Formats: sequence, C-alpha cells, structure tokens
Amino acid sequence: MVLASLLFVAQQATAQKVEFKEFDLDNGLHVIMHQDNTAPVVITSVMYDVGGKDGDRERTGFAHFFEHLLFEGTENIERGEFMKIIPANGGTFNANTSQDRTYYYEIFPSNKLELGLWLESERMLHPVIDQVGVDTQNEVVKEEKRQSYENRPYGGLLKTIGENLFKAHPYKDENIGKMEHLDAATLEEFNAYFDKYYVPNNAVLIVAGDIDYNKTEKMVKEYFNEVKKGPEVTRNFPQETPISETVEATAYDKNIQIPAIIAAYRLPGQATRDARVLDMIATYLSGGKSSVLYKKLIDEQKQALTVQAVNLGQVDYNVFALFALPLGEVELSTLLSEMDEEIVKLQEEMISERDFQKLQNQFESNFVNSNSSVAGIASSLATYYLLYGDVNLINNEIDIYRDITREEIQAAAQKYLNPNQRVEIKYLPKKDEQ
Repeated sequence: MVLASLLFVAQQATAQKVEFKEFDLDNGLHVIMHQDNTAPVVITSVMYDVGGKDGDRERTGFAHFFEHLLFEGTENIERGEFMKIIPANGGTFNANTSQDRTYYYEIFPSNKLELGLWLESERMLHPVIDQVGVDTQNEVVKEEKRQSYENRPYGGLLKTIGENLFKAHPYKDENIGKMEHLDAATLEEFNAYFDKYYVPNNAVLIVAGDIDYNKTEKMVKEYFNEVKKGPEVTRNFPQETPISETVEATAYDKNIQIPAIIAAYRLPGQATRDARVLDMIATYLSGGKSSVLYKKLIDEQKQALTVQAVNLGQVDYNVFALFALPLGEVELSTLLSEMDEEIVKLQEEMISERDFQKLQNQFESNFVNSNSSVAGIASSLATYYLLYGDVNLINNEIDIYRDITREEIQAAAQKYLNPNQRVEIKYLPKKDEQ
C-alpha cells in the first residue's frame, strides 16, 4: 500500500499540464496548437465529425470508405503519390474511423511542417473523387473486411453486439458497412457525402510538436483559409427504448472452435459522469491479472481461457460488455453466472479502500501515459474538442475520475448492470449445416 501510494504521488507530479492555443478560421475550421520543443518532430492531424453512424442507412460504411478514398490523390497530387510523399520526407501517417469520427494524421521532422499542412489542406480542398478511385478502394475495403472480420476468429463480435443491442440508432450497423451498399453507391452519392461532412466547419485541425505558434498560425491560415465553409451538419438520430427484459440471442462464427458468452448493456454516452464510473467498474472487473474476474475465473477456478469487461466509449451510447471463453467443458451459462456473481457483489457492498486506491492508481497511470507523446496529445486534443465539447479535459478529465467515490461505483452497478437490462449472446462455432 505504501508503494502504491508513492506511485500515485509520483504520477501526479509527472502529469504535466498540456498547454495549447486555439483559434478559428472564418470558414469555421477550429485549430488547436501545442508546442513541445523537446524533439524535432511535428504532427499535423485533422479529425472530422463523421463516422459510421452518419449517412443513409442504405449506404452504410461511407465514412470508413472515405478514410481510404481521401488518400487516392488530389488536383495537385497524382494518384498514388499521397502515400509516397510522406515516407519520402521522413514521415509516417495513418487514419482510422469509428462510429463517431474520422482521424487523419502525419508525423514529420519539424522542418516538414509546411508539407504536412499542405497535404491536409489538399485533402480538404482539392480531393479527386472519381470512379477509378472508388473502384480501387472498393476492392481494398472488401479485402479488409474479409481479413479483419469475415475470416478472423471472433471478427464478428462487434457487429453481433451492435445489431442486437441497437434497433433504431445507427450504431446498429457495422462501422465498415455492408459491401452491397458500397457496390450500389453512385459517384454522385460519394461526392455529396464529401460535400456534406468533409468541410472545415465540421473538423478540427491539430498541429503539435516542435513548432513556433506565430509562424504556425500564419501557415495554417495560408493553406486553409481558401477552403469554403459547408452547410452545418445536423443530426437527429432515433432514441433507443430502454431494455427492460433480458434479450437472448445466438450468433455463429465459422472461424472459431471455442464458443463465447457475451452480456452487453447499453449505457449513457462517454461524456457523462456515469460513463466514467462504468470505466472504473470495467477496470475493477478485468483490468489486468490481479482483477477480480481474472483471478477468479482463470487463476483460481480455471473455468475460462479469457475473460473481459469493457466499456466501449461512444458519443450517444456506450456499450458495456462482459465476455468470456470457457476452458474445457465449462458451460457458457456457468461463466455468465460467475461473472454475475461479481456484479452482485458490487451492487451489495462497496469495494474495499485498497481496491479503490488501486483503481485510482491505474487511471492516474493511464492518464499520464496518454499524454506522454506528441501523437497521443494531438489525438486527445482532437477527441476532447470534437467528441466531448471540452478541449480542457486533456488536463482536467483525470479530476473527474479522482472525484468518483466508492458509493458511486456501487450505485452505478445497481442502476445499469442488471440482467433485465442486457442482451445475452451465445457466440458459437458455425457448422456446415447452419
């Protein structure tokens, strides 16, 4: 306990405040700059407020498709050259898409800052969206879906949870989308999607690293002022009816031999205090080999190959899920009962002061680590601004976790984690006749 307390104090001292500056262009683009001159590295990144949940439900997967498509080329960058220019100048790059946002970034030596800004402005201002690019990326996305989802063991888990936990909200549709929707989409539909969502007033630009604030602001204005403001994006997604009776479902996966049991709950979105409390519950249950579910089901009772509690953060609804794979002939129902037993303990009595301190230490450590690199800081700045509506959370969110009490943990377990509020999914090996 003494060592744990010392670690907690040390981490508090290590968690340096992240300084940043913000400004807006006339076209609505929000810009956040963070200066860190300790290494000659700079990151330029853009997060767009568009994800798998956005768009026509007969055209799912557009946001993920654009994650690929916007690397095709621009009016000033030949097809295929975008991804060659970056490594040729000592840089790295990537992009990713969730149900809520799309994020592009490049990391360069700091003397290539202007190149990074030019590339992102070209993506926003002059993309070439033509049939050649659409056809090329259609094949890329199909191959990704085959490798990462259709032919990968347990690759359909998130899809299965989404379609069973959500019935009205677009979170019911898998982020990568249906291939028949992409096949049926016209070039006009792709261009309309770009014009609606990939506009400066629906994005945030982050420039972080070895920069000079005044010079960087001037360059940003030079490259992005020309981009025209788009129409405001409005969303009015249908609300889900609360689950009041246990929903049972069965899904099959041709790539597995060991079945799985899943219990999934639909919770308030990630920006709520309750979502943070559920983060702590998930960590308490399965955050490491000393967690209660790991010790119980894997170490002591030897009933599970793996066990996990996750709280998947999303803007509109979080997904809290219990997941386990049985060892040997252990029944799925037995695993679920054993996991439920630990939930009931949380509901009936507060966790110990020792376990609570351990939780606080884990979250303190995670917070420090998230801000330990320029890339991590850039991602956090974008996420907190765009998805949480408060960029200052990059420094303050840890205070929310520090303020959570043992009583709140017990109350949240009582309020949200009851059998009549969930979907129970048996995820089984698929046989030839099924």
